[in-house]
Amino acid sequence: MRWVLRLVGLVVVLAIVAVVSILMLPGDRIARIAADQISSLTGREVSMQGDTTVSFYPVLGISTGQVTVENAPWSEGGPMFTAQSLKIGVEPQALFGGDIRITGLEAVGPKILLERAANGAVNWEIGVEGVAPSGQGETAAAPSNPLALTLDRALITDADLTYVDHGTGERIAMPGMDFDLRWPEYQGTATFDATLRPAGQAVQVSGHLDKVGNFIAGGVSALEVAVTAPGGKVSFAGRAGVQPQVAGRVTADLDSTSRFMAALGLAAPDMPKGLGRAIAAQTDVTLTEDLRLSLRETALTLDNNRLTGAADVMLGGDKPRFNAQLNAGALDLRGLSADDGAAGAAGETGSASGWPKTPIDAGALALADGEIALVADSVDLGDFKIGKTRTLMTLDRARMVFELRELQAYDGMITGQFVMNNRSGLSVGGDMAARGIDLETFLADAIDVSRFSAKADGDLQFLGVGNSLHAIMNSLSGDGAIKTGRGVISGIDLDRLMRSGDGTGGTTVFDSLGASFTMQDGNLRNDDLLMTLPLAKAEGEGRIGLGAQDIDYLVTPVLLEGENRRGLAIPVRIRGPWANPRITPDLEKAIDLNLKEEKEKLEQRVREERKELEAKAEEEVNRALEKELGVTREEGQSVEDAIKNRAEDALKDELLKLFD
Repeated sequence: MRWVLRLVGLVVVLAIVAVVSILMLPGDRIARIAADQISSLTGREVSMQGDTTVSFYPVLGISTGQVTVENAPWSEGGPMFTAQSLKIGVEPQALFGGDIRITGLEAVGPKILLERAANGAVNWEIGVEGVAPSGQGETAAAPSNPLALTLDRALITDADLTYVDHGTGERIAMPGMDFDLRWPEYQGTATFDATLRPAGQAVQVSGHLDKVGNFIAGGVSALEVAVTAPGGKVSFAGRAGVQPQVAGRVTADLDSTSRFMAALGLAAPDMPKGLGRAIAAQTDVTLTEDLRLSLRETALTLDNNRLTGAADVMLGGDKPRFNAQLNAGALDLRGLSADDGAAGAAGETGSASGWPKTPIDAGALALADGEIALVADSVDLGDFKIGKTRTLMTLDRARMVFELRELQAYDGMITGQFVMNNRSGLSVGGDMAARGIDLETFLADAIDVSRFSAKADGDLQFLGVGNSLHAIMNSLSGDGAIKTGRGVISGIDLDRLMRSGDGTGGTTVFDSLGASFTMQDGNLRNDDLLMTLPLAKAEGEGRIGLGAQDIDYLVTPVLLEGENRRGLAIPVRIRGPWANPRITPDLEKAIDLNLKEEKEKLEQRVREERKELEAKAEEEVNRALEKELGVTREEGQSVEDAIKNRAEDALKDELLKLFD
């Protein structure tokens, strides 16, 4: 708005000089004098080319050809302002003194270049009314008298505006702008209607400003403005000043946040469903000179989630910082876990498709820093369902921490913290404690297992890394423990299994269960499961594939010893995908556990009988050799030694014959 008013002021000076001269000089002479006078007033070289014509009736005015206003001396970007033509009409009273009433102002094809130098100097500081001339510095005193003019209508068509910040390298180009301003009274109301194209698509900006003269002088005036673009509309009604100072009511209705931001030339991350793909909002807003934004009496709808509360946002610095207190009913945050379609497919097909591999876009974590205190009636995270929630979310350099102050879930209570970190790739982790959790519903949501029914207490520390749910689940590491009271296992009757070996169907009622576990590379391992039953106990060990969605687990029930019987152990092997595991007795393991002593005795007996048979066979062989070779063994002498001695004696006899 300030830029527009200053440019209007520049054109007004042109009008004053031109109209004063129209009765005395021809058009080309008027153009040269007007250009010289404007150059003197602004400190910028001004030139007018082409024919300059003067009209007396029905409107007193002037029409020029191409107009050029040179840039600041330090700029190398070319002219600050050019236009194909200007047309200005005024009331005849302007010739005889008094207020200037401009009945028409039209600029065709203007090109405006606004620049900020690396040292902070700006090229739009020119010597028009109320603005310090270029080169005078910030200490130059502006004239105290306000501009005494009105503007029935200003029409600018096909304008190109370019803003360049040489300090930051930022460059903004908005081609094809149209602007229609009506300002009939200096201290009255100005209405405006503009079409901007910051990213190629038309963005409509319309509204009105009360007490324009007061606003130009630095005061606060009533303002209503609406911005309509592809994707939605945002409007403001309240008061504003140029300092900036803003106070009023903001209303937003965006059916596509990404399209709306893209139309404004802003980068828009792909927000997860439930966090603002579509937005409806109403809030009382206050913006102070230090860019502190306060939001009160806020009602915010993000997709199908509705929140109320208040927030403070500091807009200065490298990125915004916020502090908010929000209240919500039922929150649907299933979009945080994975794409809905992929998640649904995984849920329907079980381990056949595994966890969704859809990439998770966590880029929004780096957009701001701050804290949000949230109270919600319930939260649906897709894989997990949570009841009453009180949490504090802290976001710092793309690392989001949820402090779970009160989280009612699965008929129990969960406390601790959950972390999403996207500083160097996405990771999720947590350190949580759960008390009184309903295992049946929790395991059904977590790993699609619904055979266990009990109240449980547990502790869990975990970490997963990856940009998809599949990668995270296959990288899980950590440890934990669980213990329960009385419960039921569906699908197997351990008592019947131990008595008859029948492991199909039925249910098992147990008195308690306890286990600890570790996780590595998406596999949960446990070797100390202990379940107590009325007449038995069960021990367990094995692996649960959290990433592969499978299980390989051995449960060993042991019948407790009574007065007239001893315990019997028949292990049960649970193996296969979560959706359809096989539960079968492990007979080989049962033999090892229950007949170990008998097996050892049998093996010893076999070894003894084998030795006896070997001894008898050896004796029979020796007798046959003695008879066949005609040797006689002495006591304690083996057949081999007897044959050897016989051979030696025979050899000696043969040698002695050589000397006979």
